[in-house]
Amino acid sequence: MKPQNTLDTPESPKGLSLPKRRLIACVGIIVFLVSYVAIVSDIGRHLPNVLWAQLLFYGLAGTLWGVPVLPLISWSENYKSRRKR
Repeated sequence: MKPQNTLDTPESPKGLSLPKRRLIACVGIIVFLVSYVAIVSDIGRHLPNVLWAQLLFYGLAGTLWGVPVLPLISWSENYKSRRKR
């Protein structure tokens, strides 16, 4: 039995190639992060001048940006179609 080709290669007619996926993901991440920083900084200007509120907001904002980025990275690296050995 031949092993399946899990990466999208030029011989593979369906899907995008790995370099194209990576390029799309890089552009998507940059666009997302620029807009995320703009939104977070705009919301941060309206926070009360209380230390605990600012620490909580910026702590969460600094951590939560990764949640929408992880599926994009996973898609770009084609993790879901790889088989575990």
